[in-house]
Amino acid sequence: MWYSFRKGADFTVWEMCDNATNPLNKELQWDSINSFCEQLNKELEGPQHGTRLLAHKIQSPQEWEAIQALTVLETCMKNCGKRFHNEVGKFRFLNEMIKIVSPKYLGTRSSEKVKLKVIELMYSWTVGLPDELKISEAYQMLKKQGIVKEDPILLDDRPFIVPTPRPMNAVFEDEEKSKVTLKGTTKQPSGFETEL
Repeated sequence: MWYSFRKGADFTVWEMCDNATNPLNKELQWDSINSFCEQLNKELEGPQHGTRLLAHKIQSPQEWEAIQALTVLETCMKNCGKRFHNEVGKFRFLNEMIKIVSPKYLGTRSSEKVKLKVIELMYSWTVGLPDELKISEAYQMLKKQGIVKEDPILLDDRPFIVPTPRPMNAVFEDEEKSKVTLKGTTKQPSGFETEL
């Protein structure tokens, strides 16, 4: 696990993610999933925190927990916008997805259903988000290594629908205001300690 939590503001995001991916859930908890996505959009570092949480959950040895986490991830990609896409499009996160399908890491322990979902998501993002080059590079690498034999057939006509741009939030989107906001901040954001 490449993060640890402290009690504080991040607990609600953690709790929402845990509720949305709880292996004891009998069905998908859409209220929890949507609340998690909404909360990530509200927080300055929401996408970073969300991807760290989901990186751990998608690697769960419990198939149902991993499938739920992948569904949360897919929902966030469809609803959280560019900031979330940018975090998923970093090698740090993509490597966590690659571990699930690679026999060198978790691929021999991951269920076929989980591996197929990872491949479908990566392919749909490759097609639907051509500006996220690292996603495409990661997917092409899986093909070159023979992990992906052929592109999956996606269930719907549109592989990935990019959300319409949300209204700009002055704190997050305006570069000058974000510099002023962050100027006085010298501490690491609370909630995570990252190991690289």
